[in-house]
Amino acid sequence: MSAQPRKILLATDGSEEADLAAKAASDLAEDPGSELHVVIVGPGYPLYMLPDSTGRFREVYEEEQRQTREVLDAQVSKIEASGGKVHEAHQRSGRPDREILALADDLDADLVVIGSRGLGGLRRALMGSVSTSVVRHAHCPVLVVRGKEDGRVEQS
Repeated sequence: MSAQPRKILLATDGSEEADLAAKAASDLAEDPGSELHVVIVGPGYPLYMLPDSTGRFREVYEEEQRQTREVLDAQVSKIEASGGKVHEAHQRSGRPDREILALADDLDADLVVIGSRGLGGLRRALMGSVSTSVVRHAHCPVLVVRGKEDGRVEQS
C-alpha cells in the first residue's frame, strides 16, 4: 500500500457510527487518484427461506433488500452532499463480515473503513462484532471509527 490509500472501501449500515466512518473515508478519498467504494450488506435468505418456497418469504426478502438499498442510497447522498465522490456503491446479502471481506478482496482495496458501536466484551462475545472480524481477517489495513459519548470521533 502506498502512503495514501487509492481504493477505499467504506462499509455502512446506516448507523451514526457509519456516518462518522463515512466522513473519515470521504476525507481520505479526497486525493485525486483515490476511489471511494461504499458497501452495505443486507440479510440473506436463511436456509428455510429459499426463493421457490411458498408463503411471503420472497416478499419479505425483497422488501428487506429495498430497505437496504434505501440506506445505501442515503449514505451515498450524504457523502456527495458533503463534497465527497463515490466511485461505486455495492449492495450485498449475507453475513456482513464475510461480504465486506470478499468485496475488499475483489476490489483489491487498500483500506477498509468501518464504524463500530463499541460493544462491551460480553455483548461482543454473544453477538459477534463485524468490525472485529473484518480487522482480524482483512488483507489490508482497516480503520475502525467510533463515536464518543460527547460526539467526538475516535479512530482506532
